[in-house]
Amino acid sequence: MASTTKTDEDNPSVTEVDHESDEAAAMERVFSNTEVPSWRNQITFRAIITSFILSIVFNFIVCKLNLTTGIIPSLNVAAGLLGFFILKSWTTLLNKFGLLKHPFTRQENTVIQTCVVASSGIAFSSGTASYLLGMSSMVASQLETGNTPINVKKLSPGWMIAYLFVVSFVGLFSIVPLRRMMIMKLKLTYPSGTATAYLINSFHTPNVEKLPPKLTSGK
Repeated sequence: MASTTKTDEDNPSVTEVDHESDEAAAMERVFSNTEVPSWRNQITFRAIITSFILSIVFNFIVCKLNLTTGIIPSLNVAAGLLGFFILKSWTTLLNKFGLLKHPFTRQENTVIQTCVVASSGIAFSSGTASYLLGMSSMVASQLETGNTPINVKKLSPGWMIAYLFVVSFVGLFSIVPLRRMMIMKLKLTYPSGTATAYLINSFHTPNVEKLPPKLTSGK
């Protein structure tokens, strides 16, 4: 009986994972001479202010889409792009007047993107434009059935803040084991996160010529 040897070519998933790993390594080599800033230079005042402004805008967008279509697209790339545009414009202006103390880094850009996506995600998962409104007496009074004390909740700021904390921490505790299993162990690709990482890296690449052709062409 003839024996056969299974190679990586017979397993496209293995080849694809190896290829993505090579691309990630090539991207990090571009930043090998760039010093990683401390956490104080990553979570900066300007990053917090930018995150706050973009979070307000994105929360209105999420609530509007939730009330109309009920489908919320991934906002990772948009948050990373707008965060870069705002802070890059600000730091460029400061640099012209010689007032720039710290350059705008990709870590700072990632902080902005993470805060904005987290804020808009809470706006969707907390039900501020869906079931949280449905529990109010104003909405319940418009219905013929279900307008009973057990189905109505008086929404006070204190109760809503506590509820948002519960929703946020439940998601935090559930995402850690899912990340360990799906991303760290199974090496599954997180499409929107991967695309955002490549986008932010391309914005802050010190020398575009050093990037692999596939990363610069986007193919």
